Amino acid sequence: MSKIAIYPGTFDPITFGHIDVIKKSLKLFNKIVVGVSDESNKNYLFSSEERIEIVNKALFKDLKLNRKKIKVVSFSSLTTDLCKKYKSNIILRGLRAVSDFEYEFQLAGMNRKLNQNIETIFLMSDVENQIISSKFVKEIVKLKGDIKKFTTKSTIKSLKDKYE
Repeated sequence: MSKIAIYPGTFDPITFGHIDVIKKSLKLFNKIVVGVSDESNKNYLFSSEERIEIVNKALFKDLKLNRKKIKVVSFSSLTTDLCKKYKSNIILRGLRAVSDFEYEFQLAGMNRKLNQNIETIFLMSDVENQIISSKFVKEIVKLKGDIKKFTTKSTIKSLKDKYE
């Protein structure tokens, strides 16, 4: 049986922390659906379409990951509904620090209440990428700092284009 996992997030923008989670999950699952949230009550730097393009470029152009194993989609529904759409009972979430755990634990519990067949699996990025957050990456680039250690070349270009 093919195992599909859903990796939801805002990816505004994608970072090496997100990419670590994707790479690790490829060792565990046959296919990963990267769900780019299009939740309207958040204030994004990039539109949903731009974020999908940035994620696709980062994963497939910069890193040359296998397109057959990763699908990047936009969604504005509950994550559990996205799971149903792609016939998955696994939600992937990345953990950086202990401070992430309480929120992620509550979110996993709520998803479980919405659909008792869904399991949330937490993966940690490598130590050197655990401090990276999209928020800090945007702030650094806005202040003209170097973000080469935090994200891919094409993502850096998209960020610089946005702030210039």
